[in-house]
Amino acid sequence: MSHDPNCIFCKIVAGQIPSKKAYEDEDVLAFHDINPWAPVHVLIIPKRHIASLADVTEAESQLLGKMTALGPRLMKELGVTNGFRHVINTGPDGGQEVYHLHLHVMGGPRPWLKG
Repeated sequence: MSHDPNCIFCKIVAGQIPSKKAYEDEDVLAFHDINPWAPVHVLIIPKRHIASLADVTEAESQLLGKMTALGPRLMKELGVTNGFRHVINTGPDGGQEVYHLHLHVMGGPRPWLKG
């Protein structure tokens, strides 16, 4: 499994930095964002280090499908019943701040502070 020792999300996957987990399996980890933009805001990340969506190949299509399908399940489990957003920021112009692929899933009553 690819790992970047300087990546904050790799450190979360390794258990070196604590997180409030929402889901975990052998491929992905979902945890609550520490600076949420919405009442419910989780990040879904691959456990394997992939820097950004721009680095994804067809070989990762099943992983991306798993991440995308997990979002609705988590929102339902977390009580979001009136809609939610999936967001992947890619690269500097796309607003990516942490260079480990991550899917934001945000829901809850509007208005949100950001987004």
